[in-house]
Amino acid sequence: MAKPIKQYIPTGSDPLIEKFINSMMHDGKKSVARSLFWDAMEIIKTRTKDSPLDIFSKALLNVTPVIEVRPKRVGGSVYQVPVEVGPKRQQTLSIRWVLEAARARKGMPMAQRLALELLDASTDQGAAIKKKQDVVRMAQANKAFAHLAAR
Repeated sequence: MAKPIKQYIPTGSDPLIEKFINSMMHDGKKSVARSLFWDAMEIIKTRTKDSPLDIFSKALLNVTPVIEVRPKRVGGSVYQVPVEVGPKRQQTLSIRWVLEAARARKGMPMAQRLALELLDASTDQGAAIKKKQDVVRMAQANKAFAHLAAR
């Protein structure tokens, strides 16, 4: 029996959604990644009254880091130097963290894990948000080395 086609799949898809699907893809199986993504959107739709795509964008926005630490070698020592994150890297990191958090959940299908992680991230909870907070905390702890950042 064929799966029903989702009614709200846009024909000219959002570049952010396409980037997310491409990052989710394994072994070049884009159709599998795309169906997992839209299945997750269907699950989100059943669990909330908000638009699933709004939940998706809010989740990625909440996970987006502003600052991160980069290693810098000075003398014989390596210092963790806090630096601001550029827009492209912000997007890449937020997508990566959401997918890592979803893959780390066990015991259910990937579409359901992804939906739950996106719902958690949209309400400032979950493993992806914890990862962001850890990175910010690390940057705060290493604020003393900010003068070493390349200018």
